[in-house]
Amino acid sequence: MYLTGFADEGAAGIDGQIEITKELGWSNIESRAIDGVNIHDLPGDKFDEVAEKLEKAGVHINCFGSAIANWGKSIESEADFEKDMEQVHRAIPRMLRLGTKLVRIMSYAVLKDRPPEDQMKEKRFERVRAIVSEFLSAGIQPVHENCMNYGGMGWSYTLEVLENVPGLKLVFDTGNPIFTDDRTKKAPWPKQDVLEFWRAVRDHVVYIHIKHGKWVDGKMVYSYLDEGADSSIRVIEDAVRRGYDGGISIEPHLVHVFHDPQGKPDPVRCREGYIEYGRRTERIVREAFAKAGRPCTLA
Repeated sequence: MYLTGFADEGAAGIDGQIEITKELGWSNIESRAIDGVNIHDLPGDKFDEVAEKLEKAGVHINCFGSAIANWGKSIESEADFEKDMEQVHRAIPRMLRLGTKLVRIMSYAVLKDRPPEDQMKEKRFERVRAIVSEFLSAGIQPVHENCMNYGGMGWSYTLEVLENVPGLKLVFDTGNPIFTDDRTKKAPWPKQDVLEFWRAVRDHVVYIHIKHGKWVDGKMVYSYLDEGADSSIRVIEDAVRRGYDGGISIEPHLVHVFHDPQGKPDPVRCREGYIEYGRRTERIVREAFAKAGRPCTLA
């Protein structure tokens, strides 16, 4: 098993992202944005600079946290699909250069003016199949995240995406169910149950995102894993007990929420918060190994 994280929540530039990763004693970053630009959209010369710095530092990009088919893309838009395929074709050679084996994708934004049974699902499956096929042909594993997209509407929707997209696997995010409507239930939809979702999909999970918090007065309040409900800790413990040996990636959202446009966070607080989150998560993972009676295999 290895620990990694969305280091753009701790530092904007690649130098800072490398620094906080090494301070944690880790060797992996899940790369999303560098100086505010997704790694698959960086200009070529900027990407070359990033790749050289990573190689020199001995830090590996284990996963591209891509924007492909995500909650910002509409299944009704041909332009969005064209943009997705452009991003796929830019991402593949970059991932091959960096030796990156995983890429996070989604299944397009939920159509808010339509009921769950009328979400243009066949078109979604067709487009996600096209995306997945390109990555698999290059030896790269796409992983679908349970976020604000069709597959994230509930565990049955995730399984339906898997059934219709051969070769796709899952990244499970422990925080997303807390603020997401459960459309497997009757309206008005309750929020999802983290552990119910996890148990339904865990056999297909090859990667885990960790964020944590609670739903308060219509918004998500983020916290450390060991504060409040223990759902994220229980997912980690269950995964370790079942022999999970993949990556665990932190996405704290404590100081900086990547997709929140409200102001610029304080860089010192971002750095300190990311490192503290990483240390607490590592302690919890080590305790999970001890509890399961397994030798700790953190790399």
